Order: sequence, then C-alpha cells, then structure tokens
Amino acid sequence: MISPVRVLFLSFLCYVATGGRTCPKPEAIPFATVVPLKPSYEAGEEIRYTCQPGYYSTRGDMRRFICPITGMWPANSLKCVPRVCPFAGILENGIVRYTTFEYPNSISFSCKTGYYLNGTNTAKCSEDGKWTPGLPVCAPVTCAPPPVPMFAKLSVYKPSAGNNSVYQDTAVFQCLPHYAMFGNDTVNCTAHGNWTKLPECKEVKCPFPSRPDNGFVNYPAKQALHYQDKATYGCHNNYVLDGPAVVECNKFGNWSAQPTCKASCSIPVKKATVLYKGERVKLQDKFKNGMLHGEKVSFFCKNKEKKCSYTEEAQCIDGTFEVPKCFKEHSSLAFWKTDAWDVKPCEN
Repeated sequence: MISPVRVLFLSFLCYVATGGRTCPKPEAIPFATVVPLKPSYEAGEEIRYTCQPGYYSTRGDMRRFICPITGMWPANSLKCVPRVCPFAGILENGIVRYTTFEYPNSISFSCKTGYYLNGTNTAKCSEDGKWTPGLPVCAPVTCAPPPVPMFAKLSVYKPSAGNNSVYQDTAVFQCLPHYAMFGNDTVNCTAHGNWTKLPECKEVKCPFPSRPDNGFVNYPAKQALHYQDKATYGCHNNYVLDGPAVVECNKFGNWSAQPTCKASCSIPVKKATVLYKGERVKLQDKFKNGMLHGEKVSFFCKNKEKKCSYTEEAQCIDGTFEVPKCFKEHSSLAFWKTDAWDVKPCEN
C-alpha cells in the first residue's frame, strides 16, 4: 500500500516533468468564434466556441474547453450551419428568383407586364432566419381616364379600377359630325401607366361632284359637302353606270369614286347563236335593242381541220363591240351550210 505522502511526491514529480507546456491556438471552426483567441494558453485556461450570428449548432451554440496539462486541446465536434429562412411563397402576378434560402443569401422579385413592385425588389435572409425587408406585392398598373381629343367624344370606356383603367383596358373615340379621324379610334392602357397615341379629329370638305356625260348626280343641297356626305349617280337611257351608284366624301377630301356613263353597243351581226351566261340564245332576239356596256357573249367558231367547234368571247365596251374574226355569218340562202354552234365541240 502506497502512503499518501508518496502519492503527493509522485504528483509533484509529474507536474515538474510536464511543467511549462502550453496549448496552441485552437482549431478554427467554420462560422464559429473563439473567446479569448490567443496564440497560446496556459494549462487551466478556458476558451469558448460560439456560432457566429446567422449560424447555429444542432448540439447547442457553445462549447467550453480547458487547456489540459498535456498541452493538447480535446476533440471539437462543433459544427455551425446557416439558418434557413422559410419558403418565400408565391408572388402573385410576379416571379421570385433565388438560389437558396440560407443566411446570408438574398432573393429578388419582379412583376409580370402590367404590374409594378409595391415594395423592395430584393430581400435578405437575416441572422434570425427572417426575410428583411418584408416581401413586396405586385400591384396592377393603372391609367387615369384618357384625355378626349378636340372634336371627339368617348364612345366606349369601361374603367375596371374605379375611375381608372388597368393594363390593356381600352377606350374608343368617335369624331363629331363633319370631322374625320386620323389615327386609331381605339387606345390602350400601357404597362407604363399611360395611353397609346390618341387620334385626331379634323374637319374635312369635299368639292361638289361633277355631272357625268350622259348621266346625272344628286347630292345634299348645302353650302359645303363634308366628310361622309354622299352623292348618288345615274345614267340616261341606253347608258350604263361604270362604278358605284353611291359615293362618299372620304377623310382625305376626295370622293370615294368617280362613276361614268358608258354607251351601249349595236350588234353588227344579223343572225347568230351565242352563249350568254351559260345558255344558248339567238343574238338578234336577245339584244335587239343593243347590248349594254360590260355584257359578254361567246361566239361559236369552226375548226375546219378537226371538224369541231369552239367559242371566242366578245364584250361591249363603251359603245364598241368587236365580233371575233373566227366567226362566220352564213347567208339565209346558204341553207346547206352547217352553223358552228351545231357542230360537236372540240376536245380539250
């Protein structure tokens, strides 16, 4: 049995043998702070590891160690991990862009066309695991009521945000009588909160229409003819109107058309069977009073080599009618000759 005195003596010898040993600078742990931090420590000195702000340890945020007389720090299992902010959620009418929700990362926000950010465009995951500043909202872009151009009025306007309109809402203008519109009658509320280009309303006058040869024209009995006023044309007997019967004063100060009266044609053939609108008719009976301008008939002609018939078209153009050269009119005395219309058609 060892006496107490001998135990004390041996302890003293051990202390002397190890005397003067110090602990080195402690191991660096990512995202952790050591207090106090020195190049070396005497036996018995204490240090504390603490996770930096924004980080935490799943086993407690602090570790205490005492420098032993051996001069070797005990093993340190401390691990500091970043705090995680909650899911930012869905930004209605917008987009959230992020890589991670961990401290100290940030997320960014943007809105769809027609909306604007009411708040910040970025937020950072803070030390306490919360987004700062608070998340924004995407508010709709609005347009104040559109200004009404001179000599115009609003014909359609339905604001969808109280008295204001939102992106892509429309307004439709209409010019007052005698005024013509230059530009689009419909304007749109843009993504910038303004309206697309407004139209202009200008007074427009047209000259009095002239009477066509062999015809007449009627128009309002006024001192001046304005935009959208109308004139009506007609022709005398045996003349045909070439153009619309009703014309209108357009926005450029001109009439929409200038109709003329075209003469009818006398038929220089005494006897012939022709095609008229797909039917066979006798030319001298159908057009005994002449053929009106624009009308067409097809004459039958013979192909002597193939002994068959084909057709050639002829048209009355302002009093002129030319019979196809291939057509041969037979005398009523030449009863033995066969008319072309009675010959079988040529094959294509």
